[in-house]
Amino acid sequence: MAHFPKDFLWGVACASYQCEGAWNEDGKGPNIWDDFCHDVKGKHVKNGDTGDIACDCYHRWKEDVALMKALSIRAYRFSVSWARIIPDGSGEVNEQGFAFYDNLVNELLANGIEPLITLYHWDLPSALQLRGGWLNPEIEQWFGRYARIIAEHFKGRVTKYMTINEPQCIVGLGYGAGVLAPGLKLSEENLARIYHHICLCHSEAQRQIKAAAGTEVQVGIVPCGRLCFPDRDTPENREAAYRATFDLSGEGWAFAHNIVLDSLILKRYDESAPEAVRRFADTIPQAEWDRMETPDFIGINVYRGGRVDEKGRPVKLPRGYATTACKWEITPEVMHYGPLNMYRRYHLPIYISENGLSCNDIIFLDGQVHDPERIDFLHRYLLELSKAVEEGADLRGFMQWSFLDNFEWASGYDERFGIIYVDYPTLRRIPKDSARWYAGVIESNGETL
Repeated sequence: MAHFPKDFLWGVACASYQCEGAWNEDGKGPNIWDDFCHDVKGKHVKNGDTGDIACDCYHRWKEDVALMKALSIRAYRFSVSWARIIPDGSGEVNEQGFAFYDNLVNELLANGIEPLITLYHWDLPSALQLRGGWLNPEIEQWFGRYARIIAEHFKGRVTKYMTINEPQCIVGLGYGAGVLAPGLKLSEENLARIYHHICLCHSEAQRQIKAAAGTEVQVGIVPCGRLCFPDRDTPENREAAYRATFDLSGEGWAFAHNIVLDSLILKRYDESAPEAVRRFADTIPQAEWDRMETPDFIGINVYRGGRVDEKGRPVKLPRGYATTACKWEITPEVMHYGPLNMYRRYHLPIYISENGLSCNDIIFLDGQVHDPERIDFLHRYLLELSKAVEEGADLRGFMQWSFLDNFEWASGYDERFGIIYVDYPTLRRIPKDSARWYAGVIESNGETL
């Protein structure tokens, strides 16, 4: 039987651009994903899809919260669209932009569901990108002001904030590989500079949120990246997996959790950092290291991990190994060892801020959506998460990704991660079998696993 703390927070997650729609309504300004999807020079997104309508959560918030209530969901992690609140990112506040979030937060609270706000889930206002975006050091003040405006507005209603979601994807895929907005391909030294600006932005936002809403409000950040686990459960293999998780040498440095967390918490880069990062580090004034704020908690987005041997070398998976619909390897063990290693290094509370999978979901002849693969996946991963709890990791909650099928970035609408099926032509919501299964997990605090 799985065991979780009695106050463990069970929830679901979505992100603004992926689910809201209403891309140009009520004074919202354009953001880099609007630009990326609407670019007529090339097809950045599969099938030419856009987030213009997405799941239309902007107009269907009441229906969505009613579904959450019916499924016993305790928390909803969602992101705010910066350009909906401050259309140009740094100027006048658009009061109309707050109406949707006010309605959503109030409805969540009225139904006993805790709102968890993510300030930035990849949708930078276009006007700020034209001024250099994350490369411009002024973004520290832009982001800090935005954070304060949000915290002041929701004071007394929202007590948990996540500043920035997956810096590794923002930097590595948006500014490095060019496959996500804004679609740039910059040098490694510039990527290191952006990471540093992101850390300064988190820190300034944390200060501003606590100044505006009180020191009891909790502020975290949500990195992603490589999480390794041992091929065999021996002390030597566990140690090798720990080292491999935080090793910045090689081409994978931009997708390591510690490129961000070491800066914020340890106030330095790991000694394995590549030459480009070390060159940039030599230019950082001590005053900027001193401005780094340790988060109150860490959010970890966990989907798959890397199996390694006792020397930390990747173990090749056998032919025909199980994968999700988007061909990500199914590796439940990462949910055991990943949080343990993160807690060992940083000693901070942890939320699993995303976990789930894409399936080839369809509406069956009976009108329902049967997704046994998703149930099996979540069951396996949660059993492993319970082992991390039992071994001492300070785990506070689990956010299933995602509540709704939604716009999956460069993959458009081809990937379905939701426990609620969205029939995009009609926008009708259909709870999948996994939604009812997850409700049972929540109601038993995991004891049904």
